[in-house]
Amino acid sequence: MIIALTGATGNMGQATVEQLLKIPEVDTLRLLVLPGDKRLKELLKKNKQNKNRLEIVSGNIVDKVACKRLVQGAEYVINMAAVIPPHSDQHPDKAIECNQVGVDTLVGVIERMKKQPKLIHISTMALYGNRNSLHPWGRVGDPLLVSAFDIYAITKLRGEFRVLESDVENFVVLRQTAMLHGRMLADNMSDGLMFHTCFNAPLEWVTAHDSGVLIANIIRKDLKEDLSKIFWKRVFNIAGGLENCVTGYDTLNDGFKLIGGSAKDFFEPNFNATRNFHGMWFFDGNKLEDMFHYQSQTTADFWKELDKANPYFKLGKLVPKKLIKQFAIKRLFKSPNAAKYWAKHQDEAKLFAYFGGKDKYAQLPKEWKDFGLFVENKDEEARPMDYAKLKDKSCAKLVDLGIDVDSEKLSIKDLQKYAQMHGGRLLSSKFASMYEKLQWQNSDGQNFEARPFSVVKAGHWMNAGYTENVWDFDRLAKKDKIYAQVWYDTHAQNEDKLYSYDKNFVAKMENLKLKTGNETIKKMPKPKI
Repeated sequence: MIIALTGATGNMGQATVEQLLKIPEVDTLRLLVLPGDKRLKELLKKNKQNKNRLEIVSGNIVDKVACKRLVQGAEYVINMAAVIPPHSDQHPDKAIECNQVGVDTLVGVIERMKKQPKLIHISTMALYGNRNSLHPWGRVGDPLLVSAFDIYAITKLRGEFRVLESDVENFVVLRQTAMLHGRMLADNMSDGLMFHTCFNAPLEWVTAHDSGVLIANIIRKDLKEDLSKIFWKRVFNIAGGLENCVTGYDTLNDGFKLIGGSAKDFFEPNFNATRNFHGMWFFDGNKLEDMFHYQSQTTADFWKELDKANPYFKLGKLVPKKLIKQFAIKRLFKSPNAAKYWAKHQDEAKLFAYFGGKDKYAQLPKEWKDFGLFVENKDEEARPMDYAKLKDKSCAKLVDLGIDVDSEKLSIKDLQKYAQMHGGRLLSSKFASMYEKLQWQNSDGQNFEARPFSVVKAGHWMNAGYTENVWDFDRLAKKDKIYAQVWYDTHAQNEDKLYSYDKNFVAKMENLKLKTGNETIKKMPKPKI
């Protein structure tokens, strides 16, 4: 059996390769690898005992010829290729190329095959956008409110929609949650991305190891059983389990414990964004676990293993905390991805998106005693709250979608009501299958075609972000009852911003269009409101 993979040299990819090689039925893992990928050598070294089972296809996912070579004769295709933050922020054209155009190319090749492989497409929980204490719990079907200027999330949104609306006979979309991996500290100390993490953001972590086990267990079970009624042609959240439901502050704190400190030792309350991040705890996180039993590592397990694997972390305990704060954390203020950089350079678009404006940013507390942390039983406004109750899944407040989207017996009236909740309409008068293409109209009067599954079950509802690099939720939430429930948790109802980009990026986008021949690429320059 041949299994084809993209993104195999990434953190999840390397863990997946290791686990797939444990399956006796796998004769060949065929990997699409970019020419010059520096991590290929690492992957080959780790798996040198199985090098005869690894086949390398050198090429780019946007290249049809390379994709054809990759998938020919394969029984499964696992698409893990992605340009993720901070690289997507630094090279947005690469994010569009890989996350959007690449998916279109790969799916197109599979669609035209006489004998199609099964497609496992890795998406992201970043599609859900920002959450806080009002709706920390969510599930597949919740509104997809990608955060402003998050080119990674908006391109992954388009890539996922392409898969859902494709003619691939057997696919599954897995939305990956925040992932713990061995390179995590190094990756986050090279850019200001860590300052995007809201201290109170609900985050559910999974380890790269467990993610790899999940993919391998899917293959094992699919070889033995018919999963068509419970797994294929569906969307799931890759969750880590209740023990891995924490906050942004918890995560930073656990990391800095390795060098003998805490988040409060190295951060101040005004270092990090207060909104416009992504993350939530999964109300439906048990679904994949119940089927494939892959969750074995907690966040505590991960930090212990990381500490054991990196004994030099202990040297940090010998260095004064003020020096670490100055030379490891504050040096990142010079990064264009840091809030301090936005303030210094008067980037009002980013300050508004991530804080609600430069005035609100300036008013943030300077001392931790004045800042509300969930872990200290205080909400965002520093008012008393019960953090244990917030994390209690049985007390979860879910977004009201107007209908029971988990029902297996949805009627056309259900679809009509759902469209009305979005401020739109179902234009089609008949409904026989969740996978037939129906005609819809959004709140702007724009007609679009989509499967009921994509819309109702997976949360996709057409807006400008599907075709342009704009984020228009301030305006849309005013007439969309589903969007409004989440958007107004962190935005004032009188906000009226259109987040987009200016004209300085046109040349790169035009070059990308020429390079790939893809006419759907839109222009996305510097941020503005």
